[in-house]
Amino acid sequence: MSSVNKINRECPVWEKLLIEVNDAVEHEPDLKEFFTKAILDFSDIESSISYVLANQLQQNGFNLEKTQSIIYNAFISEEHAYEKIITDINTVIDRDPACITYYQPILFFKGFQSLQVYRAANHYWKKGNKATAFYLQSRASQVFDIDIHPAAIIGKGVLMDHATGLVIGETATVGDGCSIFHDVTLGATGSQSGDRHPKVGKNVTISANVSILGNIRIGDNVKIGASSLVLEDLPANCTAVGVPAKIKKQ
Repeated sequence: MSSVNKINRECPVWEKLLIEVNDAVEHEPDLKEFFTKAILDFSDIESSISYVLANQLQQNGFNLEKTQSIIYNAFISEEHAYEKIITDINTVIDRDPACITYYQPILFFKGFQSLQVYRAANHYWKKGNKATAFYLQSRASQVFDIDIHPAAIIGKGVLMDHATGLVIGETATVGDGCSIFHDVTLGATGSQSGDRHPKVGKNVTISANVSILGNIRIGDNVKIGASSLVLEDLPANCTAVGVPAKIKKQ
């Protein structure tokens, strides 16, 4: 990225990440070029993530720097984007026992990566640049096998663990602090139009292979067991399992 785009701010996560990467390069010098291109060549976390995502998404010779610029400009233009990125990283560190470094989500975890592509796509969707939004969304779907509509509303501190097969529909919302596992669908029933997707509250845990269908509401702090099918509202602070899902604990 051009030096005029450098961001001057203190970022504890970025500083910790640089320490980890330099340590990794010292112990595994064969990866020096990889870490340099993805992390060490940059002065801020937005630039680094923009490069990593663009490198994943580029297609048919479309200029990598142009894709990187598209994503980077979304990050620096969108209000609270930096806060969301940092909160997402810290959430992965806090909740995923497989995550032992700050560079893992940025470089290796496709759930985190696809969430950040969504954040860029959502920025352009709100601006009315829908072709750009769909470009980012479609490439992320092809590369990561995770399909998040750019119009969906997703809060901060969201963990998408593994996330393969995850689908989040156009009018879905996901609150702050949620944990979503693989093969989850926040979809429509097929018989509705307009506002047709689930509204998920804060700090909800959605286990693997869960389908939540229709314009229904899932309250805060709900836990949904694996392979459940949710077709009706669930109140806050409950646990639901089954096909169709039934409340087992409240």
